[in-house]
Amino acid sequence: MDDDEVAAAYDARAAEYIALIGSIDQMERDDVARIGRWRDETPGVLLDAGCGPGLWTAFLANPDPAPDPRSPRREVVGVDVSAAFLAAARARHPALRFESASMRELPFPDGSFGGVLAWYSLIHVPPVEMAEVVAELARVLAVGGRIRVGFFDGEPRERFAHAVAPAYYWSAEALTPLLESAGLRVIRSERREREPGAAGSVRPHGALEAERIR
Repeated sequence: MDDDEVAAAYDARAAEYIALIGSIDQMERDDVARIGRWRDETPGVLLDAGCGPGLWTAFLANPDPAPDPRSPRREVVGVDVSAAFLAAARARHPALRFESASMRELPFPDGSFGGVLAWYSLIHVPPVEMAEVVAELARVLAVGGRIRVGFFDGEPRERFAHAVAPAYYWSAEALTPLLESAGLRVIRSERREREPGAAGSVRPHGALEAERIR
């Protein structure tokens, strides 16, 4: 699917998506803790690539447990292709910056960000285009900056019927060469089975962290 098709699919079901997994409180505690650690270890401006309704953008912007939403502590930019998601994000988090942009062609100079979060936002990218998208995310990441990627762990490149739009499984082993080709070095990986009733999905979870070295 191209960006327009993905955007239309999410626009049509944005309200349903937001009700199901639209806040940090609905996320798995392990994910919140690990993304919080990544945030705190990663200096500079952060990019939430595929930000949806802005839940992770707000979490990245405000490290404090009880932040003042009018005064973000960290500079973060959220981007997405879904107009409905961006409207919700701006309404919920008016102090934060959200832009309409594709991960295939980000409107930022090289090395703009100290960290990039791509949390389940690459799942709809056709496998033949994944290397190109990863390279674009790496382009806007500063040398020494870190990217954190979340994905459904399974047979790499296998398509499955995601609730909103067709998606693809990946694995750490399959993604690592793509990250390395883009000048990134993998420094952490994880995989876990889902607990019954887990937020958002019953499919196995995978994640990678990588640092830009060139």
